[in-house]
Amino acid sequence: MKNSKIIHFGHFGRNLFLPIYICLISLLFGAIGCSDDDDNTPPPVEQSQSIDLVLVAENMASPVGLVPSPDNSGNLFVIDQIGKVWVIDDSGTLLEDPFLDVSSMMVSLTPNYDERGLLGLAFHPDYSSNGRLFVYYTAPPKAGGPEEGEMWDNTSRISEFIVSDTDPTMVMAGSEKIILDINQPQGNHEGGTIAFGPDGYLYISIGDGGDSDDVSPGHVEDWYEVNEGGNGQDVEANLLGNILRIDVDSGDSYGIPGDNPFVNSEGKDEIYAYGFRNPFRFSFDMGGDHRLFVGDAGQRLWEEISVVENGGNYGWNVKEGTHCFDASNNLNVLASCPDIDNLGNELIDPVIEMSNTSNPAGGSTVTIIGGYVYRGSAIPELSGQYVFGSFSRDFEPTGEVFFANPSGPGLWDFQELEFKSTPGDIGYFLKGFGQDLEGEIYLAVSSELGPTGNTGKIYKISLVDD
Repeated sequence: MKNSKIIHFGHFGRNLFLPIYICLISLLFGAIGCSDDDDNTPPPVEQSQSIDLVLVAENMASPVGLVPSPDNSGNLFVIDQIGKVWVIDDSGTLLEDPFLDVSSMMVSLTPNYDERGLLGLAFHPDYSSNGRLFVYYTAPPKAGGPEEGEMWDNTSRISEFIVSDTDPTMVMAGSEKIILDINQPQGNHEGGTIAFGPDGYLYISIGDGGDSDDVSPGHVEDWYEVNEGGNGQDVEANLLGNILRIDVDSGDSYGIPGDNPFVNSEGKDEIYAYGFRNPFRFSFDMGGDHRLFVGDAGQRLWEEISVVENGGNYGWNVKEGTHCFDASNNLNVLASCPDIDNLGNELIDPVIEMSNTSNPAGGSTVTIIGGYVYRGSAIPELSGQYVFGSFSRDFEPTGEVFFANPSGPGLWDFQELEFKSTPGDIGYFLKGFGQDLEGEIYLAVSSELGPTGNTGKIYKISLVDD
């Protein structure tokens, strides 16, 4: 294979978002099955040299994702971290006016770098008939704080809006209904993805509360005394460090799916899976068994991606990736750590692991960006491959794109997806991905580290003429 890099993680890691392959996904959606064979495993890929990035839209600030409208209008909606949702219509034109603007409702952002802002967008499965959509943004903090003398930094807010009944490219003014507010002790590790699963429920990723090591104010004690915390392993004190699942079609604000793991037991009913540090981007596979892929940003050594199941514990802060984490020295790896939590649940390892730039053993990514399984038709060689990326190699605009061949239990091999016009890194910070209704994949990028300027762009992964 010319000009491609094969990376294997059998004995050490790199720093990505894909925890271990879980075949009990049948617990997720009931009707979804799982077999012991590899019928759903795509064949190895020989990369074409005619794959490239085609510009779709530009002049945004800090796009972190793209979501298609489920009403077959062909419209694509861009999540701009500064608080605006932009529309790319079916002709490929970026409309001048935003579909939604929540910037005045948000906490003020720091231009040079910020993990807060408008982070998620999800359209109700019946959007074409009910016009309902949901967003995740960081609102100003509420009164009080995580401990005496400390204030909350912000509020993670999930809100519902209704599209205008006269203009499908505008949200109805004054239609906001707050669904869920979560107090955040620090300004990083917000998580931020929201998406409807194949079961019709709304899934929400929430980080561990921020700062570092999961041990700061607002990070509660948990069962693992070695690391003095924190929210990732706790399921009773708050909703931080989790993937949540709620039913927005029942209750006053929302209901709880009956098979959420802590219903009728100790633990918050909203929790679907736990043990996460900062699950910034996640996605459901459009095909196959509709598995849930979650990218979780690591501390200083390893990044990871996991295949997530109902009730699963994904290890943080007992583990970072497949390694035993030391909260007292986050560049050290402990010789041993538990394999099972206090509830008897296995700590599930990632399926992809990537070494962070700060790893003394060597690394090449600042943080991992979770992506999508390719289900399009334009690039047959990528069919069934999980496409993900690196935000940056070195805090410069040096993001990269990779793809992994889902290959069963254990850590998966992956390789860099090289583009015809940009061999090596893509020349931007990679801030997110998107996928349209046809299964094609898009990149959300910017030349700026933080939410500022107008260098934000959307690219489509495409085949081009040689």
